[in-house]
Amino acid sequence: MWHDNGAASGTYPASGEFQPGIHVENPETKRRLKNLLDAYDVTPELTAINPIPMDESALLNFHTPQYVDLVKSQSRTTGGPVGDAAWAGPGTFDIARLAAGGTHSAISAVLEGSCRNAYALMRPPGHHAERDRGRGFCIFNNIALGILAARQSHQIERVVVVDWDVHHGNGTQQAFYSDPNVLTISLHQEMLYPVNLGTLSETGSDAGEGTNLNIPLPAGCGGEAYLTALDEIVLPSLHAFKPDLIVVACGFDASYFDPMSHMLLVASHFKTMTERMMQAADDLCAGRIVLNHEGGYSEFYVPFCGVAAIEALSGIESGVKDPYRGTEKVDNQRLKPHQRAAIDAARDGPLAHLMTKIEASS
Repeated sequence: MWHDNGAASGTYPASGEFQPGIHVENPETKRRLKNLLDAYDVTPELTAINPIPMDESALLNFHTPQYVDLVKSQSRTTGGPVGDAAWAGPGTFDIARLAAGGTHSAISAVLEGSCRNAYALMRPPGHHAERDRGRGFCIFNNIALGILAARQSHQIERVVVVDWDVHHGNGTQQAFYSDPNVLTISLHQEMLYPVNLGTLSETGSDAGEGTNLNIPLPAGCGGEAYLTALDEIVLPSLHAFKPDLIVVACGFDASYFDPMSHMLLVASHFKTMTERMMQAADDLCAGRIVLNHEGGYSEFYVPFCGVAAIEALSGIESGVKDPYRGTEKVDNQRLKPHQRAAIDAARDGPLAHLMTKIEASS
């Protein structure tokens, strides 16, 4: 909660150029989610996983020494930029190490069997962080670092990362772009952030060719488009790839109320998507699935989405009532022809390419 992005108009501190506002990536969405779990007595029913800060040497499994040193040096000052729309405030280095280590701790708990599944409520987020710079409010790539550390300590081979944050998971894509044993899938609003990344043509390189799937969806997609993409592209790819572990980059910024995007999901959609991913995990990898919190900037609505996902993972009915329940049935949630065309393009392109690669290797 103490990572400070400063006062901002979305990305950078005001520097006296305009009236300061609260940065969109602030603690409230996460704090309110935790508070809602506490208020409805869900927290005592969950198993707490103690996050262990990631060693600096483990950060180098993905990030460059120069970038790690930059974050460290900026964290010892009043703060400064560490990349594109990424800011390290006082103490950020150790806080970001804790976030990356917390993701690894959650993955380890699932692999060791102390938890069947896990939800990692982390801040700062990570899926935009690249090898040599932060991007999009992300400092260290929590999921990539967690997977790389787990592959060293737990001898797992094949991992799938499904990223349904509304922004493209560029950093995680970069981490595993040439790795044939990690399948990365990103469902995102096309041409949102980072602009010009997340296209259908980005399918991996070298040995990893075919194991990166992007599903760029047009602005305005509702639940039917997301669930169709999940059923027709994501789930078939998981069953073909047969992972040992599934990790979800669980952003809630595709919700109707998010200030940073233009999608229409409500809380029940995130619960349904989590349930379908859990069923795939049950079928393929003994239920081993970790949801890692990424973006989501509506401090009012993110908590409802988070509770819905955690209800699915835990089987607990919290009693929390989404004030917008029922809106998943309105017309704007239905699949439109241009949305259908975008899903068909991803299914007939990257998914078909992956299937051809898997058939050839078998």
